[in-house]
Amino acid sequence: MKQRSKALLLLAPAAAVGAIAFATQPASASTGSSSYQATLKALNHSSGSGSVTVQLNGNQATVTEHVSGLAATFSGNPYPHVQHIHINGKGQCPTTAADKNGDGVVSTTEGAPAYGPIGTTLSKSGDTSPKAGTTLTVAPSGASYDYSRTFTLDSATMSALTAGKGVVVVHGLDPATLSKEAQAAKSDLVPSLPLAATSPALCGVLTSSQMSTTPMGSSPTGGGSTAGLQDEGLLALGGGLLLAAGGVFAARRRFATES
Repeated sequence: MKQRSKALLLLAPAAAVGAIAFATQPASASTGSSSYQATLKALNHSSGSGSVTVQLNGNQATVTEHVSGLAATFSGNPYPHVQHIHINGKGQCPTTAADKNGDGVVSTTEGAPAYGPIGTTLSKSGDTSPKAGTTLTVAPSGASYDYSRTFTLDSATMSALTAGKGVVVVHGLDPATLSKEAQAAKSDLVPSLPLAATSPALCGVLTSSQMSTTPMGSSPTGGGSTAGLQDEGLLALGGGLLLAAGGVFAARRRFATES
């Protein structure tokens, strides 16, 4: 009996310390989702601009995008702007220094070292793999457009986003803005098309958004906080620990008397 009492006396303080450590651990702020955003800036004499957000819930990606100021027509029809998330390059948009042949245009292949190959095609419907990268019929079109689509994102693109190696590139230039040499050149991707059709017009690096997790404190919009509940829990736990400590003290006195 005395040995059992000794064991209880030794275990009780350790349990109290463990409970305090557990209670003071911060709750995880992650909601299991993440968000990435990019500001799309003009390349190759384009006058366009835009923004894009990629919201991830598991492997489900919701991509929302707005662009404006792009080339409006192509052969008398709304201009199809193929667009992609490029991955595993340097995680950058190319500069004019990437124009190796001096024609005044950074072609898709010339820009590839900066932004990498296609990881995901931002198509309006159907295939989102690199295979659909130059399929004009599923590309958004016109001078301005809003794009929104939810689809399963492949693991390679997800890994690239996490590593900061995801870059959104929107293609399609107005030939009238290019040099005569570039106007006459064929696409480096689809030789049946002009160079302007597949060359980059907008580019933006996807970066992690700070709002991808739920903040622990009050948000600027008046969201509630769990801090009060945490404090109440700590107070309650503290009271319980005090009672436990009192029990330990009483047990020590009883044990001393019995000894």
